[in-house]
Amino acid sequence: MSGLKKTWSSRERKHWVSKQRGFLLKGKAADVVQVVQKLCRGRNSKAIKTERDCFVRNEGRLDFLTVKSLNLPIGSGAIESSIRRVVNLRLKGPCTFWYRENAEKMIMLRSFYKAGRWNCLKQMATTHNPVPAA
Repeated sequence: MSGLKKTWSSRERKHWVSKQRGFLLKGKAADVVQVVQKLCRGRNSKAIKTERDCFVRNEGRLDFLTVKSLNLPIGSGAIESSIRRVVNLRLKGPCTFWYRENAEKMIMLRSFYKAGRWNCLKQMATTHNPVPAA
């Protein structure tokens, strides 16, 4: 977002990003969205509108204070790493071919196993209620 503001120096951009990141980590997503909307006023650039709309649309997902208090990872690194390790390394090996539906089933099985919920999966398979308890 700050990269789209051409009149700012590199230092001003870094300061703005750092300040907004601090607000997000303190649970002030509404303040960040408000600042972004103010920054984009009067602009006709499609890129700026796209960035602004992304913040507005995802304001409810920016509750990093709650995420942090639950000791959950913030950012996409953990997800990207999981995709690489589980999907790419396990299912996309050399000379390996999977039908989509079978690959999805294998990913689900591996996910239950790695999450320590194998017994939950066994229970689901042997009962009439296939929805797992949270």
